Amino acid sequence: MEIAYILIAAIVALGVGIGLGKIIFAKSTQHKIDEAEIQAKKIVSEAEIKGETIKKDRMLEAKEKFLQLKAEHEKEVLQRNQKVNEGENRIKQKEQSLNQKNEQLSKQVAENEAIKENLARQIELVNIKRSELEKHQEEHIRRLEKVAGLTAEEARNQLVESLKEEARSTAFAHIQEIVEEAKLKANKEAKKIIIQSIQRTAAEQTIENAITVFNLESDEIKGQIIGREGRNIRAIEAATGVDLIVDDTPEAIVLSSFDPLRREIARLSLQRLVQDGRIHPARIEEVVDKTKRQLEEQVMEIGERTVIELGIHGLHKELVRMVGKMRFRSSYGQNLLMHSKETANLCGIMAAELGLNPKLAKRAGLLHDIGKVPDEETELSHALLGAKLAEKYGEHPAVVNAIGAHHDEMEMAYVISPIIQACDAISGARPGARREIMQSYLQRIKDLENLAMAYDGVEKAYAIQAGRELRVIVESDKVTDNDADRLSFEIATKIQTEMQYPGQIKVTVIRERRAVNVAR
Repeated sequence: MEIAYILIAAIVALGVGIGLGKIIFAKSTQHKIDEAEIQAKKIVSEAEIKGETIKKDRMLEAKEKFLQLKAEHEKEVLQRNQKVNEGENRIKQKEQSLNQKNEQLSKQVAENEAIKENLARQIELVNIKRSELEKHQEEHIRRLEKVAGLTAEEARNQLVESLKEEARSTAFAHIQEIVEEAKLKANKEAKKIIIQSIQRTAAEQTIENAITVFNLESDEIKGQIIGREGRNIRAIEAATGVDLIVDDTPEAIVLSSFDPLRREIARLSLQRLVQDGRIHPARIEEVVDKTKRQLEEQVMEIGERTVIELGIHGLHKELVRMVGKMRFRSSYGQNLLMHSKETANLCGIMAAELGLNPKLAKRAGLLHDIGKVPDEETELSHALLGAKLAEKYGEHPAVVNAIGAHHDEMEMAYVISPIIQACDAISGARPGARREIMQSYLQRIKDLENLAMAYDGVEKAYAIQAGRELRVIVESDKVTDNDADRLSFEIATKIQTEMQYPGQIKVTVIRERRAVNVAR
């Protein structure tokens, strides 16, 4: 029972606690709701205040924007009004200027009408006077015809014929003057171009001999080269076509032949045979054949190097080989390849000075003596043979004509033909380029001095610098300074007209006045 009472009491107490809890929870909930309502009202009131503030700010901003747009609009309107006013002012000014021009034009029209009327009256007066003059002229003509016994037509014809004759003579005189002046200018220009071309070209000049000296280490090798009963030397001569001269000259053998290519083959073959030490006829033939093949390759290399150096392209291989062969040929002692290269350079420079094609001129200059190195003997001259070879290997017709015409054996048909002829002569006539006979050289020097000594007042004359300069010493009491200038010109002119010489000769006249006294 006690336990039951305890349980009942506990249950009652629990129920009372729960009720009290509910009452307390309800009261706290109500309190929170009241606080939330108060907070909400506070937030609402703050929001309303903030909204009013934002509303006022937006209205102020809108008003400011409106005022700004209004001001800009008024400004634009004002600018447009100003432009319109300016346009109206310009239009008014143009109208005023047009009105003024119209007034001026109307005045000018009126003045022109008056001038036309005045001119018409003057023309009528002129026509009247002209008719009167024609009548007087007819009367004068009739009187002149009666006096002269000629009609007006006959007199006019005679006058025309006399005027024609006079005009012909005057025109002929003018033509002669123009021709002489043109010749003078042409000669000056030609000399200028030639001198410039010579000055801008400097080619080597090599004098080739008809012999080559082969040096030996000792005279004992001479016996090996000669061989038993001379069979080795005969084999070398038969294989190369070169004469071997073995004499008392120490440590040397002379190779003699007109053909430098053969001498080069013999020299190289001997050099290999001596180095090898085996010298007998079979070995000689083998070495000579091998040397010939190698020299052919060298000839081709020389030709290719030459055309590359001159900037010539598209040349046929056979022509390139012939260009290389020119290295082993000579003309009057002048190396043929050096001469052809110099001629090619001169032709290129001269063609450029004349406004022609320098590459074509260079090509023709290089090939102009190609007929001097033929593979087979022929009866044609070297110029015609060279033209034939150039035509065979597809060269330009101008090049073919220049080669064939450089010794006047073919008619010149192109402008570059005389250029090649002139450059060939320049290269060959340069002092030192070709071998000259000693007697003729000494005679030319003597003739130079004698020519100067023939003038009055000349005391001494010396040809110096291998005949390229003539120095003339005159007597100061017989020849004045002006006479010295005239004498220099006259001697130079006489040398130019009466003598043949390579290059040019400078004439220097020296006049010296000496006053000598002795102090005792």
